[in-house]
Amino acid sequence: MKEKYQLVPKKNLIPFILVTSCFAWWGLANNMTDTLLAAFKKIMSMSDFQTSWIQIAFYGAYFCLALPAAIFIKKYSYKSGVLLGLGLYIIGALMFYPASKTMNYYHFLFALYVLAGGLSILETSANPYIIAMGPEETGTRRLNLAQSFNPIGSISGILISQLFILSNLNRANALERKLMSPEQLEKIQSEELEAVMGPYVGVALILIVIWILIAVLKMPAGSDESTNIEIVKTFKRLLKRKNYLKGVIAQFFYVGAQIGVWSFTIRYVMKELNLNEKDAATYYLASLILFGAFRFLCTGLMKYLQPSKLLSLLSFLAILFTSIVIFSGGIFGVYSLVLISACMSLMFPTIFGLAIQELNEDTKIGSSGLIMAILGGAVLTAVQGLVSDLTGSINTSYIIPLISFIIILYYGLSFLNKSEVPDKI
Repeated sequence: MKEKYQLVPKKNLIPFILVTSCFAWWGLANNMTDTLLAAFKKIMSMSDFQTSWIQIAFYGAYFCLALPAAIFIKKYSYKSGVLLGLGLYIIGALMFYPASKTMNYYHFLFALYVLAGGLSILETSANPYIIAMGPEETGTRRLNLAQSFNPIGSISGILISQLFILSNLNRANALERKLMSPEQLEKIQSEELEAVMGPYVGVALILIVIWILIAVLKMPAGSDESTNIEIVKTFKRLLKRKNYLKGVIAQFFYVGAQIGVWSFTIRYVMKELNLNEKDAATYYLASLILFGAFRFLCTGLMKYLQPSKLLSLLSFLAILFTSIVIFSGGIFGVYSLVLISACMSLMFPTIFGLAIQELNEDTKIGSSGLIMAILGGAVLTAVQGLVSDLTGSINTSYIIPLISFIIILYYGLSFLNKSEVPDKI
């Protein structure tokens, strides 16, 4: 009985650690990418629309590669998917070097697309793989533990970007750059693009070591041993699973809420507390730290509370805090905005774990749908920005995350009458 509720079997401990490390590495890539918008806007004097192609390339790769990744790991194995994802991550990061030499923005976008494609494959493989590394009864809790290392990577990505990229940008603004000679401007841009390239190449060299370790180590196969690929039949079965479909919808709105909450945090804090970008960013960093801390806390709480009940409780609190952000403002609004991150901490892995319950041979393809739902980060963030533009109020724009949290609350409550037990020790 004790083995039934074991979090990580001893034989899978090293594989679990290696795959879990990947969660931190893609968190690092996600948040390093966020800083590229500000970096390229200054380096190449771009408009906001031009820099938005960075997010389009990033999330577009997630959307395009998730299903092919699922087919690949269905044909081969979770381990193969992790290696392929890490491989593309490494190649994309290394491509930042030639891009920095050509100084062509579209070369950077292509490198980013390849890198994000690797992340899409990596997430499609790693999330269900972690669940498959132990008893089904502790799968959701095990995934929450692995996902707890994602914000550690995110925080590291922000700090690395500030230290090695943003701090090395020339102070010259767009007007001053326009008045420079072509030679002088090219010299400045070359130095700045090398600063952008450096962290990515450095990360790639570290990931090569992790790739080799995973490649040579004997890894668990996972619970799904079937290699038959019947896409049409699989989709038909998935479309009949209401719990799964609701999970995909909930994941779409969760990622949209997360990216929206964080994308507009600095602007909200600047407005409400009359701070500059640097000081306002401190509250964003505090949000990420709280997000990471609560991931570990919620993993522990799942020993005593059903994951769906914990999801429902934190969704309700997120609705409460978001309402304060919209209607109150001031220091209470800012504190509430930071506290939303604590509520969001368990949502992605918990929705993922609940949605793929009992999918059996359809788990790998089903997982790709939950990764494709990450597209919500691009769609709903754009909608939130549009609401802000139309109303002239950053506060009002948070109605989009509010609606999202209501949908997530509904998903959590839909499990109330279902048989579900907390992960016992």
